[in-house]
Amino acid sequence: MNEDAASHADVGADASPSRARPRVLLADDHTLVREGLVRLLAAELEIVGAVADGRALVAAAEQCQPDVVLVDVTMPLLNGFDAVRQLQRACPRGRIIFVTVHAEPDYVQEAFRAGAHGYVVKTAASSELLVAIRKVLAGGTYVSPGLVYEPRPGALEEGLAGGELSSRQREVLQLVAEGRPAREIGDILGISRKTVEFHKARLMRVLGLRTVAELTRYAVEHGLLPGR
Repeated sequence: MNEDAASHADVGADASPSRARPRVLLADDHTLVREGLVRLLAAELEIVGAVADGRALVAAAEQCQPDVVLVDVTMPLLNGFDAVRQLQRACPRGRIIFVTVHAEPDYVQEAFRAGAHGYVVKTAASSELLVAIRKVLAGGTYVSPGLVYEPRPGALEEGLAGGELSSRQREVLQLVAEGRPAREIGDILGISRKTVEFHKARLMRVLGLRTVAELTRYAVEHGLLPGR
C-alpha cells in the first residue's frame, strides 16, 4: 500500500462516537505499528486518526483537535520533531507523546525541546503506553524507565539538524535526503523550485556538505531518515 495514501486513508477511522473518552491521534509510518496501536488503545480511548507521515499528522491534528498525539521520530515528508513543533500552532492543547525505537539521550532531549509531554520506547510493555497517556492527560510528563532525560535549556541547538538551520531549511533537508526532486519539494512546501534550490545550497553551505549523499548521511545520523 502506498504510504502517502495511507497518510490520509486512516484519518478519522475510528472507533466509538463517544466524546467522553480522550481523543487520540497517532502517527507512525509502519502500517503494522499503527494497526497495533489502534487495537491496544481503542477500548479505553477514542482513536480519531492514524496517519503515516508528519505532514498528514499536522493536517489531521488541526482538523481533529485531539487530546493526545502519539508520534514517531522518523517519518517521511516531515520528521516527528518538526511535526511536533508545528503542532504547537495547529493543536496547542494536545498532549504529545513520542513512541519510538530511539532510546538515546539526545533524542529524548530533542523531543522535549520540540514540545513533548512524554517519551515511550517501542520495546516497552503495552501497559506502559497507557500509563504514559493517563499521566500526560493528568498534566504530568512521562519518560520510559531507564531513559536519560535531564532538562538542559539550550543544550540541543545542534540536536536535530543544526541550530543554524531554519525550520524551512530543515524541511528541505529532509525532502532532499529522501530523494525527492526540487519540483516535487516545491509542490509539497508551496514554494518555487528556485527557492528550493536556494535553501538546498544554503543548508549545504552551512553544514559543510558537498553532495546529496553526504546530506543524506547527515539526515540519517540526525533522525530525519531511517538508517539505510
